[in-house]
Amino acid sequence: MENLHYYLCAIFFIFLTIKLLTQRKQNLPPSPFSLPIIGHLHRLKFPLYKSLATLLSEYGPILYLRVGSRRILVVSSPSAVEECFGKNDIIFANRPQTMAGDILMYNHRSYVWAPYGPLWRNLRRVSVVEILSSFNVQKLSSIREEEVGNFVRRLFEASAANGSPRKVDMRYLFSLLTMNVSLKVVSGKRGVEADKEAERMFLQEFKSLFFVGVGTNICDFFPVLKWIGFQGIEKRLKELHRRRDEYLQKLVDGIRLNTSRDVAAIKEEGKNPPFIEKLLSFQEKDPESFSNEVIKAMTLIMFIAGTESTVFTLEWAMSLLLNHPEVLERVRAEIVSHVGNERLLNDSDLANLPYLGCVVNEVLRLYPPAPLLLPHYSSEDCTVGGYEVPKGTLLMVHAWAIHRDPSVWDEPTKFKPERFEGSFEEKEGSKYLPFGLGRRACPGAAMGLRLILLALGAAIQCFEWEKVGPDKVDMTPGNGTFLLKAIPLEALCSPQPGLIKLLYQFQTSN
Repeated sequence: MENLHYYLCAIFFIFLTIKLLTQRKQNLPPSPFSLPIIGHLHRLKFPLYKSLATLLSEYGPILYLRVGSRRILVVSSPSAVEECFGKNDIIFANRPQTMAGDILMYNHRSYVWAPYGPLWRNLRRVSVVEILSSFNVQKLSSIREEEVGNFVRRLFEASAANGSPRKVDMRYLFSLLTMNVSLKVVSGKRGVEADKEAERMFLQEFKSLFFVGVGTNICDFFPVLKWIGFQGIEKRLKELHRRRDEYLQKLVDGIRLNTSRDVAAIKEEGKNPPFIEKLLSFQEKDPESFSNEVIKAMTLIMFIAGTESTVFTLEWAMSLLLNHPEVLERVRAEIVSHVGNERLLNDSDLANLPYLGCVVNEVLRLYPPAPLLLPHYSSEDCTVGGYEVPKGTLLMVHAWAIHRDPSVWDEPTKFKPERFEGSFEEKEGSKYLPFGLGRRACPGAAMGLRLILLALGAAIQCFEWEKVGPDKVDMTPGNGTFLLKAIPLEALCSPQPGLIKLLYQFQTSN
């Protein structure tokens, strides 16, 4: 047995040496010194986007790394991004296979993680044309407006009616808002409405299930760790999947059993049936393409993408506005000018509030929810920036670095919504990437933006806002994969004197 281990180790190191020597002959992108087996793992720290930004500043905007068994290409220039999603768009149209994708995404059966091919094309078509089209997003305006009204009511209840500001937990309120919008869009019903404590517990359970992404983990780079059950990662993922699947199956079964409505008739009435109901109608016509696993995987993505990133953006937006009161006052003046104080702003008002749109664009530039876009995977050899990129390379687009590049943006670290006024030239192409680019760009961007604009606008229209204490709001990000504030936002809130009557109407109507 000892001799067998010796021979296996010898074969492994010979294979590794040959592989490394072969790579040196290729015209690979710039790369730091790597160690045997672990590659560049020792150069990567958390948060990952910051350590990668440091390496990019040393080696240039196209960086080649190796971590365990995976090759990684990191790009941080608009020209390189254009090449990846222009000339090489189909080559990079795939997603990498990951342990989390296998376990949590029903073996990659959603449009976000499905391999590029017939399944992905079908799911993408359904998502973009049948569910998340601009027409359907507009038809969902009543859901957004109703839940933003509930959000305003909660703020009013939490703030003092006598004009003395009170501290409110903004992350909690934003999370409630996005959860209830997602639930109504997906299933037709919002969360628990019994009492505040039941609501809080329901939100906590919802977040434990769905505020968790589907990224890579160390076992994807070192498969041997999966075999030995490293840190119980696979076991925890399977338990999370079990809990998610149980929740999603009950949701789907409940709608399947209780619905007696004709989706076609609802469409004729101009209404939008819930997301799951639409998928079940597709299943009746094409059960092979819309299996129960596909329906649950697509529902899962709606919950993950429709809640977490929206909460992050709203929290960063309010934090920046509290630190820049002159911008806050300009947004308020725009809303008062176009909407007034007699009613709450609605979806149709957003087109007349361009500066509010500039603020949100600038927030997404400085704090994109995914500073590293979801990874892509090369299906064959290609070239980027004159360098050879081997087949099977994982592509990471560093949106955060591009958004803060002084050669791309004027004063890139400053909060300047005015940069988006006028022709929006800087927003075009591959310079502005909060929702990705190419075939895998986020199809739900319009829906998420509408909710962010509506909620932020309503909060500014109806309430006065102040920082808690004399210091600026702490803008330190957390160490996770996604860009979340390390310290949840708390702010002092009091009703706008001119809107007290309107706010009481929201309180009495619920």
